[in-house]
Amino acid sequence: MSITKISDDFFVGPQIEPSDVAALAQNGFRSVICNRPDNEQAGQPSAEAMGKAATEAGLAFHYIPVVPGQSGRAEVEAMAKALKAADGPVFAYCRSGARSAGLFQAARAAVT
Repeated sequence: MSITKISDDFFVGPQIEPSDVAALAQNGFRSVICNRPDNEQAGQPSAEAMGKAATEAGLAFHYIPVVPGQSGRAEVEAMAKALKAADGPVFAYCRSGARSAGLFQAARAAVT
């Protein structure tokens, strides 16, 4: 699992599997944010499956899907809300991690 630190409490990475979520919890993460729309690529786990794995691991889960190049106010506001509610480090993912990082920056800019 590839994890990139964006800030002290926000990290991103590419698509993970439900089996990866327990390791995130063991490494101190408290929330998972999925920024990848379901069915973006054949075979990717659904947000529902990821949310179930997160709940089972004791993590908060937020589904804020972003189509590449199409994030808008609603997605930025949802990300800001999820970040505000987060209790501890957050791991967000999409296909590569880039959308998650960009949405994080936009959400931070929107609330400052």
